[in-house]
Amino acid sequence: MSELTGWIDRQYRHCATAMLRSISPVQLVKDRPGFGQSIRAIKGSVIASPVLGAYDPDPDYFFHWFRDSAVVIDALRLLHQDGTLGAEAVTLFADFVQFSQDLQRLDGRKLVSPDAWRTRVTPEFQKFVRPEAELAAVHGDAVVGETRVNPDGTLDISRWGRPQNDGPPLRALTLLRWLRGAQLGAAAQQQASSLLRDDLAYTADHWTDPCYDIWEEEKGQHYYTLCVSARALEEGAAWLAGAGEQQRAQALHSQTQLLRRRLDQFWSPELKYYRSRDLPAGARSAKELDIAVILAAIHTAAADNVHSVHDPKMHATLAALERLFAADYPINHRRPGSRGPAMGRYAGDVYYSGGAYYFSTLGAAEFCFRAAAGVRADAAWIARGDAYLETVRIHTPESGELSEQFDKKTGVQSSAKQLAWSYAAFISCVTARRAVVG
Repeated sequence: MSELTGWIDRQYRHCATAMLRSISPVQLVKDRPGFGQSIRAIKGSVIASPVLGAYDPDPDYFFHWFRDSAVVIDALRLLHQDGTLGAEAVTLFADFVQFSQDLQRLDGRKLVSPDAWRTRVTPEFQKFVRPEAELAAVHGDAVVGETRVNPDGTLDISRWGRPQNDGPPLRALTLLRWLRGAQLGAAAQQQASSLLRDDLAYTADHWTDPCYDIWEEEKGQHYYTLCVSARALEEGAAWLAGAGEQQRAQALHSQTQLLRRRLDQFWSPELKYYRSRDLPAGARSAKELDIAVILAAIHTAAADNVHSVHDPKMHATLAALERLFAADYPINHRRPGSRGPAMGRYAGDVYYSGGAYYFSTLGAAEFCFRAAAGVRADAAWIARGDAYLETVRIHTPESGELSEQFDKKTGVQSSAKQLAWSYAAFISCVTARRAVVG
């Protein structure tokens, strides 16, 4: 057994245990005195990090993000699939579905004055509170465009980038995979199917709407959101057809065709990569070369030749990102040939260290392993994926804990500690590697 393989197996077991701390963390309570809140997580919620922070300096990630939770619950499926977790995983999934369904009853109109909650917000935090008109608009299907909610199942009252429309299609893909690959009880299957229909309906109705990107920073139309939407509607159409709902399936299929034509427009022949976003009024963004495009390919797990890990234009996009971060991050400048570049999000990132992300670097590795699977376990793709994993190994402490970032100059971990998405990304990456390496 090679040193890398031995580490992968140990780290995989650690990530499985660590990720579970973010699922149904009912023992955790988060006090936000500035907002006059005390939030206790309930069953089915998935928090981004179990380490409580208040930008002191760790960020406050005690929220249930629709996107992050879908990624984590999909990784939970992989742990169940390989036997790492048994019936516990099915129970956690059922709780997640129940929590998600209960959120549909949220109604921001109930938070409009004269409700007393605003009086508990301290004067210095009033500027961070959402206006009444914005809260009043949150009801019905608008709830899942909220980006995130509190893990006690209440609306987030703080100002944030909304709407964000990647959560419903990503959750739909997770639900579809669970429904196809796990033995669920009749009640859990019925609930998951109901939630799936709602997510497919939201995606079909709202994919043309401008929304915030995966990083919650710029409003426009985004490659990642549209890519996961196309895949969710495509797989959802097949699922509905299998259930005998031909008319609804055909409607989703038609939407998929429109989405794919829209995705084609993100390719730039001049830049030679898929641009990550189109902003209103033709505005250009410095964030157009973005790891989100690569994450779209692995999160959709499509076997197509276009907009997937088998797309030569995707390969060109990954190469452009490698060149960007290899030049931009000092930790990449003197790395040996056995290590791939640590990967971030986009050029000029200033969030915390503005450096490498574990899920970005692991996402690049998973891309390579998935690409290898399409060409009879191509050795070059596998070696490239392993080089990324070597970089992750070098920047992972003995404890195995994975934060959100590691500094682009020092390699020291930064931003949120024990990020659930980082652990989920490792599990997903290693699962893809084992499919081609064994």
